Amino acid sequence: MEQATQVLLMLGGVFLIGLATDLAARHSPIPRVTLLLLAGFLVGPSVLDLLPDFSQAWFPILTDIALVMIGFLLGQKVTLSALRERGKPVLVMSVAEVLATATLVLVVLLALGVRTEIALLLAGVAPASAPAATVDVVHELRAEGKFTETLLGIVAVDDAWGLLMFSIMLAVAQGLGGEGSASEVLLTGLWEVGGALVVGIAIGLPMALMTGRLEKGEPTQAEALGLVLLCGGISVWLDVSYILAAMALGATVASRAKHHRRPFRAIEGIEWPFMILFFVLSGASLHIGSLLEAGALGAAYIVLRASGLISGAWVGGRVADVDPVVRRWVGTALLPQAGVALGMALLAAQQFPELEDVIIPVVIGSTVVFEIVGPMVIRRAVEAAGEARAAE
Repeated sequence: MEQATQVLLMLGGVFLIGLATDLAARHSPIPRVTLLLLAGFLVGPSVLDLLPDFSQAWFPILTDIALVMIGFLLGQKVTLSALRERGKPVLVMSVAEVLATATLVLVVLLALGVRTEIALLLAGVAPASAPAATVDVVHELRAEGKFTETLLGIVAVDDAWGLLMFSIMLAVAQGLGGEGSASEVLLTGLWEVGGALVVGIAIGLPMALMTGRLEKGEPTQAEALGLVLLCGGISVWLDVSYILAAMALGATVASRAKHHRRPFRAIEGIEWPFMILFFVLSGASLHIGSLLEAGALGAAYIVLRASGLISGAWVGGRVADVDPVVRRWVGTALLPQAGVALGMALLAAQQFPELEDVIIPVVIGSTVVFEIVGPMVIRRAVEAAGEARAAE
C-alpha cells in the first residue's frame, strides 16, 4: 500500500477515534484523554498493531506542536494580574509539592537500599507533570473556579521547578561518580529555564503589538499559529524548554496585548485535532511490558510520587491558607506524568548508561499508570470541587 494511502487512512481513522471517544466520555465517568490513550494502546504495536510504521516517527513532532500550544494557552493563566490574585497559593503549593515529592522519593528509596545515584535520578524525575492531560480534562468539563484556576496556575509553573529540581539531583549524582561536571549540569538546567523565558518574552512583545491590528478570523489564526510554532522551533533549536517558552509567550501576550483573547481563541479553535493525534500516538507508545519490567522499584516509585504530590500540595495549601477543597484535591490532580519525565529519564540514561536498564523501565512503566489513571483522578477532583460545567 502506498504511503500516501496509509497516511490518509491513518489520519481519518484516528480523527474518527477522537470523535468516538469524545462522545463516549460524555456518557461515562472516564475522561476522553484516558479513552484516547486506551484506544491508541489497542491500535498500537502492543495489541492490534494497526498503525503504519512511520507513525512513531511523527510522534516527537506532534508532541512538540501539541505541548507548545498547551504552553501558550497556559500562559494566559500566569499573567501579573493573575499572579497578584492567586500568586501566593500557586507559588507556595507548587514549590511544596515539588520539594515534598523529590524528598520523599529520595529518602525512602535510600532507606530501602536503592543505589544512591538511582534514588537521586528518580527523585529528580518524580515532580515532573503532564500539562496536556490536565488542560484537556479541564476543557472537557468546562471547569471554572478557584480550584481550576489554582490547578492550571500550578501546572503552568510546575515544569520550571521540576527542571531545576532535576538539574540539581542530576548534578549531585554526577558529583558522586558520574561522568561530566556537576556545575555544567546546573548551568544547563538554568539555561533551559532562563533561556526559555527570554525566547518567550522576545517573541511575545512584538506579538502583543500585532494582536488586534489584523482582522479577526483567518489572519489572526495564521498570526497566532505562526508565532507560537516559531517560538517552539527557536526553543528546540536553542535547546531550551519549549513548554516554558510558549508559556512565557502566552503570559506576555495576555499581559501586554489590547485584544489579548483573540490569539488564544484562535489556537483553541485548531488545537483539538493535534491533541487527538498526540494522545492516540502516546497510547500507541505505551507498553505493558515496561510496567512489568519496573517491578518492585516501579511500584515503590508510583506510590512515593503520588504520596509526595498529595502531601506536598496539602502542606503548601495550609501554609498559603487556601480553601480546604483546593488543598485536598490539587495534589491528586497533578498525577499525570508523560513526555517531560521521559525526556529527563533519557538524559539521565545518557549520563549514566549503566543505569539505563533500571531508570527507563521505571519511568516508562509508571507513565502507563499515571497517564491512564491520572485523567480520571483529575476529573474526580474537579467534580469534587464543584467546578465541572459540562453536565449543566
